[in-house]
Amino acid sequence: MGKTIARKIFDAHCISEPEPGAGILRLDRVFCHEITTPIAINDLVARGKDRVFDPEKIKAVIDHVSPAKDSKTSIQGKTLRDWVRRQGIRDFFDIGRNGVCHAIFPEKGFVRPGFTIIMGDSHTCTHGAFGAFAAGVGTTDLEVGILKGVFTVKVPKTIRIQVQGVMPEGVFAKDLILEIIRTLTVNGATGYVMEFAGPGIDAMDMDSRMTLCNMAVEAGATCGICAPDKVTVDYLWPFIQNEYESKEAALADFAKWQSDPDALYDRTYTFDLSTLEPVATVGYKPDQVKTVRELEGTKVDQVYIGSCTNGRIGDLRAAAAVLKGHVIDPSVRAIVSPATPAIYSQALDEGLIKIFMDAGFCVTNPTCGACLGMSNGILAPGEVCASTTNRNFNGRMGKGGMVHLMSPATAAATALAGHITNSPLWKK
Repeated sequence: MGKTIARKIFDAHCISEPEPGAGILRLDRVFCHEITTPIAINDLVARGKDRVFDPEKIKAVIDHVSPAKDSKTSIQGKTLRDWVRRQGIRDFFDIGRNGVCHAIFPEKGFVRPGFTIIMGDSHTCTHGAFGAFAAGVGTTDLEVGILKGVFTVKVPKTIRIQVQGVMPEGVFAKDLILEIIRTLTVNGATGYVMEFAGPGIDAMDMDSRMTLCNMAVEAGATCGICAPDKVTVDYLWPFIQNEYESKEAALADFAKWQSDPDALYDRTYTFDLSTLEPVATVGYKPDQVKTVRELEGTKVDQVYIGSCTNGRIGDLRAAAAVLKGHVIDPSVRAIVSPATPAIYSQALDEGLIKIFMDAGFCVTNPTCGACLGMSNGILAPGEVCASTTNRNFNGRMGKGGMVHLMSPATAAATALAGHITNSPLWKK
C-alpha cells in the first residue's frame, strides 16, 4: 500500500515509536514568537534547562503586538530578545525587520518540502503549503522541541481534499477554504492531516496554497499540506539554487514528498471550483458560512485586510483592484496591514499603498495585533468587522465584537459600500 505525503515525512523523521500509533519525530525547524515562547523560555530557565538543541534551526520573530502596546507586551518582547542573544539564535526578526510569522518565515526560505516544523501557534499549519508537516503545539511540546529538537505525534491519518475545475473570476482561495470548512465542520478534520490536491490546487500560486493550509486548523486538522511541484520550486529557487543544478533537478528531488497513487486516505472530499461564489462567515464559528449574496446589506463598522491568512502581495493586489479610484464609505474605518516589510515595500513600489491611502485606509506596519484583538484595530462591544483573518470566535477581535471572515476583494468592496457586498471582480 502506498503512502501519503504526511506518512512519508513521518517515516523519514521518526526516531522511535514509544507506543503503538505514535512516534517521536526529529524536527527540522522550531519557530517562535513573543506571545507563546516566553512562557516556555521562563519555564526552561526555572528548571535549569536554559539551552536549545540547535540555534540554526530555531527562528524567532516579534509579530503579535508590534510595537509593544504596554508593559506586559514589552516584557514578552524583552524575554524573547534576551533569549535569542543568550542562545546565539541568528534568525531573529525584531521591530522594523519583523513580519507576521507565517508570512515571513516562508518568505525567508526557512520552509522546505519534507520538513517537520512546530511552533506555539495554531496556524503553523500554513507551512504545509510547501509539502512540510507543520503543527501548532502547546507549551510542553514547544519546550521539548526547543530543548531536544523532537516532537511526539500520532501516526498521521489523512483526509484528501480533491479540488477540480477553474476558479471563477472574483472567487479566491479564501472562498474555497471557507466552503471546505463549512462542509467538514469545525471538528470534521480533528486529528487528521488535510491534503489539498487536484488540478485546482496545481493551478494555484503559493500565496493561495498558504491561505488554504493556514485555515486547515479551523476544521480541526493538525496540518494542511500540498504536494511540492514546479510552483513550489519557483518560489524557493532563490534559496535552493546553490543546492541543485537546475529547477528540474529540484523538482525531481521534491517528488519524493508526493503521495503515492495508491495511498490510503481516511476520507476524500471533492470540490468543484467552477461552482463557487464569494462567501463569508456568520455567527461565531468558521463553519457558519453563507454566500455574500445572502449577506448583502449587512452593516459593518470596520474592515480589516491583513494577517497570516490574507496579508500577502496577491491579497493586497486583489483588494487594491477593487479600491482603485474609489473612497470608502464614511461610516466605515478600514485598516490594511501588509504581512511583512518585503510585502509592504513591494506594495509601495506597485502603487498599492497609495491606492489604499487614497481610498481612506489606515496602513499599518506588519503585525498580528488586530486579528486576535490585541492591538491595531480592536472592536468595541457591538461593532462588526469584515475581516480577511482566520477566526470569527466570539470576542476574537474585541469583547462583544462580531467578525465576518471573507476574501480581500470582498472586504474591499464592503469598505466601499459600508455593508457586506460582492466585489465587482465577481462575474455572475
